Amino acid sequence: MNTKKIAIIGAGNLGFSIAKGLITSNTISKDKLVLTENNLQRLETLAEQGYNTTNDNKKAVAESDLVMLVVKPWQIDGLLDEIKAEIKAKNPVVVSCVTGILSSHIYDRLDCKPTLFRVMPNTGIAIRESMSCISEHNSTPKAKADIKKLFSQLGQVLFIPEEQMPAATAMAGCGIAFALRFIRAAIQAGVEIGFSADDAKIMASQITKGAAELILQNDSHPEAEIDKVTTPKGITITGLNEMEHAGFSSSIIKGLLASYNKIEQKK
Repeated sequence: MNTKKIAIIGAGNLGFSIAKGLITSNTISKDKLVLTENNLQRLETLAEQGYNTTNDNKKAVAESDLVMLVVKPWQIDGLLDEIKAEIKAKNPVVVSCVTGILSSHIYDRLDCKPTLFRVMPNTGIAIRESMSCISEHNSTPKAKADIKKLFSQLGQVLFIPEEQMPAATAMAGCGIAFALRFIRAAIQAGVEIGFSADDAKIMASQITKGAAELILQNDSHPEAEIDKVTTPKGITITGLNEMEHAGFSSSIIKGLLASYNKIEQKK
């Protein structure tokens, strides 16, 4: 991607995760990346780690070809009002990682229509293992290809219609926490059956990673992989059935739906 400079407006947990992913993947060097943040203490910490930092959002936008908006939803209107003149003058590609804010709202607030991508990544982006769902607006084939290349360096990419963004937020954004909760539960069980907490953590994490890779690399259905490790009257099917009796699959479905429904209620 021939981007001269990227600005990440809002270097909180997600914004900084994106920054680390971009640097780790060699997508961009630190001198071509600027992070903005209102928290001066955090700015100082980031600067100590070698990042270009500023609390001047206008300056960051004016000097960048790609601007990532990674702030809280309640902060977005003030930010767009603050940087709209610089967006009009520079016409950078804009990437919004702000949950629940429609492209139409961003365009109305900016009073112009730059190339815009709404992106729903998750915190796996810091280690280049994100699931990033993207919708495109006023885009070109080249701009889409550039954004796909950029975020593909940071994990899996899926382009979706904007109306599916709430579902993507629940599935990708919240889903990583649900997967981590499974790992935590498996660690607790591992300790109870005799492993140290550290050993149980390694086992539970690698088991989950291996299961995911089986699905991705084999392009197979989870049940097909489950069938390979279940035998008649075996110990695996006994454990699976006990989990299902306790509502394992149902609780995951209900959790995802609850997160999705809460997003829908906020519209």
